[in-house]
Amino acid sequence: MARRPRGLRPDEEDLWNRVARSATPMHPARPKAGPSPTPDKPKDKGPVPSPKERAPAPPFRVGQASKSGPLRHDLAPSIAEQLSSAPVRMDRKAYLRLNRGKLAPEGRIDLHGMTLAEAHPELIRFLLNAHSDGKRLVLVITGKGRDGDGTGPIPQRRGVLRHQLPQWLAMPPLGTVVLQVTQAHRKHGGEGAFYVYLRRG
Repeated sequence: MARRPRGLRPDEEDLWNRVARSATPMHPARPKAGPSPTPDKPKDKGPVPSPKERAPAPPFRVGQASKSGPLRHDLAPSIAEQLSSAPVRMDRKAYLRLNRGKLAPEGRIDLHGMTLAEAHPELIRFLLNAHSDGKRLVLVITGKGRDGDGTGPIPQRRGVLRHQLPQWLAMPPLGTVVLQVTQAHRKHGGEGAFYVYLRRG
């Protein structure tokens, strides 16, 4: 049970007041904020322009159709758009022939149907071996991916491997051996495959 605090006796209160008067406060009370001094009046430069008034909102009745324009969605660029906007690091003539499907890949790997955990080490092994063998152009098949069920509120990207591949090719250890990445020509797989042009060994 908590004890009830007792008040100070008159002799204790007198002693406390004497001690309080002799002590120096650590944080003296701040002076009360008075009216701020008025700055010198500037020279009269004519009438002050009034702030721009907002244009009144157009009249609107309940049930009236909105006149807003079509909805615009800021969608991320596709993989093909990202790769085509990347700078060309290989020989330009060879790059044009590559985009037309005129160069034949010297090797290929099919990651279609693999999980991310399975595909990443397989891709690293394949590309490092191809580079050490002196190959320049290889084909990496990821597949286009399956459509999601579309029942959730958040849209899902189609083709997890296809979207992950450019990041893997830019990161170590593959970033040091990969020179150029482009989407494959239709005869080599189109959207579901990529040309990977390797640096010279």
